Amino acid sequence: MPQHPKHLYEFGPYRLDPAERRVLREGKSLPLPPKVFETLLVLVENAGHALEKDELLRRIWGDTFVEEVTLAKNISLIRKALGEGEDEQRYIETVSKYGYRFVAPVKRLDLETGELAAGESGRKVWLGAALLAVTALGLTIAWWVRGSRGERAVVPGGKVTIAVLPFQNLSPDPQQEYFSDGLTEEMIQQLSQLNPERLSVIARTSAMHYRKTSKSVEQIGRELGADYILEGSVRRSGDRVRISAQLIQVKDQTHLLAEDYDRDLRDVLALQSEVAQAIARQIEIKLTPQQQARLARRRPLNPEAYRLYLQGRYFWNQRTETGFARAVEYFQQAIEKQPDYAEAYAGLADCYALLGALVDAQGARAEAISRARTAALKALEIDGTLAEAHTSLAFVKWQYDWDWPGAGKEFQRALELNPGYATAHHWYAYLLMTQGQKEEGLREIRLAQESDPLSLIINTDFGELLCYAGQYDEAIRQSKKTLEMDPNFSLARRVLAWTYARKGMHAESIAELQKAVAVSGRREDLLMSLAYSYAMAGKRAEARAALGQMKRLYGASRDINFAMGVAYAAVGEKDQAFASLEKAYQARASSMILLGVAPVLDPLRSDPRFQDLLRRVGLPPENRKTPAATTN
Repeated sequence: MPQHPKHLYEFGPYRLDPAERRVLREGKSLPLPPKVFETLLVLVENAGHALEKDELLRRIWGDTFVEEVTLAKNISLIRKALGEGEDEQRYIETVSKYGYRFVAPVKRLDLETGELAAGESGRKVWLGAALLAVTALGLTIAWWVRGSRGERAVVPGGKVTIAVLPFQNLSPDPQQEYFSDGLTEEMIQQLSQLNPERLSVIARTSAMHYRKTSKSVEQIGRELGADYILEGSVRRSGDRVRISAQLIQVKDQTHLLAEDYDRDLRDVLALQSEVAQAIARQIEIKLTPQQQARLARRRPLNPEAYRLYLQGRYFWNQRTETGFARAVEYFQQAIEKQPDYAEAYAGLADCYALLGALVDAQGARAEAISRARTAALKALEIDGTLAEAHTSLAFVKWQYDWDWPGAGKEFQRALELNPGYATAHHWYAYLLMTQGQKEEGLREIRLAQESDPLSLIINTDFGELLCYAGQYDEAIRQSKKTLEMDPNFSLARRVLAWTYARKGMHAESIAELQKAVAVSGRREDLLMSLAYSYAMAGKRAEARAALGQMKRLYGASRDINFAMGVAYAAVGEKDQAFASLEKAYQARASSMILLGVAPVLDPLRSDPRFQDLLRRVGLPPENRKTPAATTN
């Protein structure tokens, strides 16, 4: 580091002297190891500006290869030396996934002006302090080791929340992004099973919003409601993988854990368990013998099978038809490499289940659902503790078989195994609501939102279920909140429009649907809702025009019988409406599960044919009416 003989820096009660390489408080020197001092000096020189981790590593260690975890330890030592207490962020702010920022006001004092003098007595003080620093260096290092490994955060008796931010890909190949994303998701799964009564884990969808973010740990924690942040990096080389992990307590940005892990790829599950157990120790999460046994399972993996599995999850998480198809290919290849790979079968089940909800042709849908069922059952035959496989099987029983009790049992089992699994809470909420269990359904969707607070679809469906429950003002507030997250998310506008229609606010309902149709590329379900809103407003001609658009755009190319049934009902053509709904019933269209609650079907509810449809789908009598349009 270059010398800086002409300046001193002051911040709070501290004075930093670059030339003499010391930090004084009330005339006493702080015993900082050389690289710790250099770290502080670089931060102070750039006070108010965020510095990237790579920049800090380069400026402090030059060309010497040093892991990020070493920088994190230096930062923690500085914070402790400067006396930062709980709930304080007076000096150094962690900018998550980016670096650090010195936030305290800094005054630079020019020695040449005579404002401060560095005389002989000052140099004698420094010599004494230097000897003290050498003596204290060993004590400082021991203090760090004790602090990072022995001292743990004190956690009250209540529940705490942790967010796992996307692991940074440090491999030379940017195409390895799928690998770091996959490890992030696997780490979330491991932590979710530690002790669900004491630890909540933010779901992947919300965590991924913070990839390469410049937001501070404090801000991320506030937005996610997290008490702890786990961040890190992944470097893969052949069949070796190195993970650097840092556990940060949000309230004071203390680094509770900063470790490097270097393993063979076939032992990656054991590595993840090791990290999870280290985190449990740091935040004092007690594990039952069953939970300890689950973490202790160290089934070796075929490295190539594991790589293929992570690629499958990467494409599945894109949640598109193309992504599902690519994911199926990777999961099947993983199973070829390792036939007893339960997680890969669960991935196949997830893909086919959602493909079954997308596919239009009756034969293709039936085939996709059949494959989903087979894959889920195979996964559970190998490992009955996979919450994802139980959830996919529940999806099949619920949306295709209309086996409401069987689906409920599978959802319950999934949530016993992983109480923080947002997807299971999300789908189970719909099952309960469509069975007339409104309060239970709302409870489940709230739990899904707690686990995945930034998920657009969960926030949207929360508004939809509030509408079904007759809580219209709350549904409007929730839908507007979702649109603040993404104004172009058309499904949230559809829910808002439905709710406006239930309150008799027809002009507002039509306006929202017109916006939704415009940004969505004229989806058939939005045109269906627009026809309904026009009809409720007494605009029959406009309703028929929307119906005509549906026929022209989709009538010959895809199965839109449920949507056509709703549109026919809106314009008063009940016979055509029931004919379309009968076709939807024969195709076992997934939308049929909404017969008992969807407000767009209100024009048909008094007809005996509608009651017969409800009976055949298996919906209970008490769920055959939607709440009246009132203000709560």
